[in-house]
Amino acid sequence: MAHQAGSHSKIPNCDAYFETIQSKKKLEYSLQQSLTSAFAHIPASSFPQVPGGKVVEISSDTTVVDAIGILSEHNIMSAPVRKADAAHTIDWRGKYLGIIDYSAIVLWVLENAELAGFALSAGSVAVAGVGAGALGALGVGAVALGAGPVAAAGLAVAAVSAAVAGGLAAENDLNKDAPRVADDLGEDFYKVLVEKEPFKSTKVGSVVTPYRWAPFVPVGVDSSMLTVLLLLSKYRLRNVPVIEAGKPYIRNLITQSAVVQGLMRCRGSEWFDCIASRRLPDLGLPFMSNDKVINVNSDELILEAFKLMKENQIGGLPVTEGPTRKIVGNVSMRDIRFLLLKPELFSNFSQLTVLEFLKAIGPTNPISGSKYMAPPITCSTDACLESVIESLAIKMVHRIYVVDGNMSVIGVVTLRDVISCFIYEPPDHFDNYLGFAIEEMLNSS
Repeated sequence: MAHQAGSHSKIPNCDAYFETIQSKKKLEYSLQQSLTSAFAHIPASSFPQVPGGKVVEISSDTTVVDAIGILSEHNIMSAPVRKADAAHTIDWRGKYLGIIDYSAIVLWVLENAELAGFALSAGSVAVAGVGAGALGALGVGAVALGAGPVAAAGLAVAAVSAAVAGGLAAENDLNKDAPRVADDLGEDFYKVLVEKEPFKSTKVGSVVTPYRWAPFVPVGVDSSMLTVLLLLSKYRLRNVPVIEAGKPYIRNLITQSAVVQGLMRCRGSEWFDCIASRRLPDLGLPFMSNDKVINVNSDELILEAFKLMKENQIGGLPVTEGPTRKIVGNVSMRDIRFLLLKPELFSNFSQLTVLEFLKAIGPTNPISGSKYMAPPITCSTDACLESVIESLAIKMVHRIYVVDGNMSVIGVVTLRDVISCFIYEPPDHFDNYLGFAIEEMLNSS
């Protein structure tokens, strides 16, 4: 199975892998019970290796912008972060800091954008309660050294961070939201976050831990695939590292996308067709009710969309228009790369709406396949699960939006929802099977 969203690599040994599952089915149980039982007896080591046989890793001393470039180049959503000074460490716990993904980068960008906006809006780089102290001295010193106002603001953010930590900054001033920050920064956004210090030199190692959304939970090669699938579905992890005791490297990285892409290749198998042929309502999908689906209007600023994803800890949003929430597009965490890697796309950033953003990235978005804005990935309320799996796998996305006859969003089906249709958590499963993962998580926390 391909290990990351966006991989076009052919899935090796998939048919043989799932034939093992089919051979372990027990006729006296329901099909889902049979699959659950089969997965419980299949080790994680049997899951196909990532394309190329080696997990893409990022060194902790890599800059955030360069890390985004690596993720974009390999068309992956995340990568393990290796400690730069732990080349000869035998124990993996001393070698890895965690996993960097676009969600962590979004959190980093938004927090620093707010701090930068606060610094710029302070005018002379003096803050209430700080005045001519460290913040003012830093700003004056930067100008005296020949730095322009943007560079001075960039330097000032470091002092603002310290001031916030010490409780010196006015609380109300720090509560700026993303749209206001965009207005404050304008075109200087990129210069502060990408070209100027301290952000230009910000390393992945300083971002991966404080901004992560989920813990780094590895499993051993002998852990069951049921454990992996439950972590990827019910327990909401996006990826699960597979490690081997005594080996200082990650042997494999199993993702939600890899599992769903593998499922699609199993069409024709009795166990797959039986479940996948069912309509979404028969499976209780979408799990989320209509009124719980979070959307962003097409005329809102793009930073507001990323702010919503940050606040609600979700990876993507439907872009809608009007009171009926008619869908016109989709924006996801991974799209933050366009803001940092292709700033030339946006000459009027302070007024950039979500719709304008989607139109601008259309030619560079692999989902669109053309010079036009990528269409939203949708399905009808009575779609069968197989068609949903096919759309998720072929389009290389993490969610599909359920719409009515008027293209109004009424639900969402995610990768984890699909995985959960094939398995369930048996009573006391984690007591019996997850001992390794829990022990490793506690030891690495």
